[in-house]
Amino acid sequence: IEEPSPPFRVSSTVAALRFALRRDAENHAEAERADSGERSAGDRDKLWFKESSAKNLRNRDFLAPNTVLSTLYAGGQVPSAVLSRIRSLCGAGVLPVSGCEVTAEGLRVSVSRSEAFGGVLCGMTAYLRPAAQRQGRVLINCPALHAKQAPPTPESLTLGQLRTVLIADHIAALLRRQGYSVSFCPALPEESDIISFLRTLGIDWPAASVSWTNEEREEEMRSVLEKCIYREREGERWKRGSRGEEMEGVDGGMKEELKINLKRVMEEVELQGYDPSLGTCTVQREALCHLAHLDRATADFPVSMATVLHVTSCQDEFRQQQTAMLWRATGATATQRLVICGPVKTPGTQMSSAQYLQLRRAQMKEASEMKYGDQVEGQTWDDIIRVMTCATVRFELLSTVHTSPVTLDVQREGGVSTKGPRGGVFVMYNCARLFEKRVESKGLYPEVPAGTELDFSALKEEGEWLLLFNYLIPFSELVDQSAQALEAEGGGARVNLRTEQVCRFLVSLSKDFSSYYNRVHVLGEPLPHLFNQMFCRLFLLRALRELYHSALHSLNLPPIPQL
Repeated sequence: IEEPSPPFRVSSTVAALRFALRRDAENHAEAERADSGERSAGDRDKLWFKESSAKNLRNRDFLAPNTVLSTLYAGGQVPSAVLSRIRSLCGAGVLPVSGCEVTAEGLRVSVSRSEAFGGVLCGMTAYLRPAAQRQGRVLINCPALHAKQAPPTPESLTLGQLRTVLIADHIAALLRRQGYSVSFCPALPEESDIISFLRTLGIDWPAASVSWTNEEREEEMRSVLEKCIYREREGERWKRGSRGEEMEGVDGGMKEELKINLKRVMEEVELQGYDPSLGTCTVQREALCHLAHLDRATADFPVSMATVLHVTSCQDEFRQQQTAMLWRATGATATQRLVICGPVKTPGTQMSSAQYLQLRRAQMKEASEMKYGDQVEGQTWDDIIRVMTCATVRFELLSTVHTSPVTLDVQREGGVSTKGPRGGVFVMYNCARLFEKRVESKGLYPEVPAGTELDFSALKEEGEWLLLFNYLIPFSELVDQSAQALEAEGGGARVNLRTEQVCRFLVSLSKDFSSYYNRVHVLGEPLPHLFNQMFCRLFLLRALRELYHSALHSLNLPPIPQL
């Protein structure tokens, strides 16, 4: 059985183009200096640019600018041997080249579009799989859900805290897709209001029995910290457990104040990127409870092999750094990284997470009734409105870089629209359109043939190549970036997992797909000479539907077949 060809990758193509361009330049002093360190690896990667705009894709797919050529070659004159090598470029994952030429802008390369269409549309499954399967355990810790006095409720959960939970959920879906085993912390009381609220948003958070208690582990954590080498003994006093910062004993009597020197922890284990002002920390009951949850969550796998992501708000970053160092002081050796989330602002009003979800649902129902009238009733529409509300909330809170603030319009009269190129509603609407193009033959059309029987050179529309080149091919590499960021060495305490990328990708895809769909008639006249093009376009729409579903799955949003 013939092995399937590896999927085309933009990164593989750029690497092959870079090698072809530089090979003859290695004897030049400038190139040698560049490789010896005068130019960073990042700059070397910029030898080639992948085009993305419709305007530039009309005449080129990749470009090496003149500034690059003049650095590599005397007078910017590209040797004919280099041009020949680029024209015959090949290799695993490398897009087939149809031509290259030197122009006023630089050296431009065009891809053989019919070959690319055939390779992608006849093997779409490979473009939805991760570029690499990884192994490892990741624990995602969400401090917003840790109990202070009691577990949070939908009414007490702030919008900033809700954002951290949604980001945590999205990160988990992305990492699981790439092979990681992912779990969450803390477990929440089963059947609690907060568990039900999160499930309404499509978040499957772990639950624990209401009767379960963490007190024994808390005492274990305290005992470990009392004996650890980082404990501060100078100035210790016996105090009665009366103030919030002091620890009450088992018998409600006297308990020794426990202080840990976090600065020594950082220095001795050489942890980078933590706040230098972390000094001596008085261990409070809340911190012990947090540590006990972390200890319980990692009890079933080697902590030394795990990565723990603390997904928290910028306001709580300092407190979470303290908790991370306290956990390290207990002997925990897991790699700990912080995903810091900016605040959520609602100018002119204060709103809880419960109120926000209720508002968006009411607006979604009202917008649907304005468009569809009396049809909007029954369980089917209740489910549609719930999913569309979730989509609206997720896109509003996830489309912005996670370190940046989000500003929401929560005026009753504003908000959700079923039209317009923005947000979750627009994405879900365009995904639903892809369910409509089913060939109901009724004697008009023959059965759709196998892709290998089609001539994909019939796909000549500008929008068709744009959809393939900007979305179908790069998607897998796009979502792999989260794992690459997680595995990057020397990143310090913080990690940027680019959690906004999938939402932005889907909005951009929806704009370009909507433009194409409104302009092109896929099911044309039932004339034999038009069948090949129609079937090629149906293959393209099928691939786009699979792409939408895969991307929405990482947001825990089910596609809606009709809207």
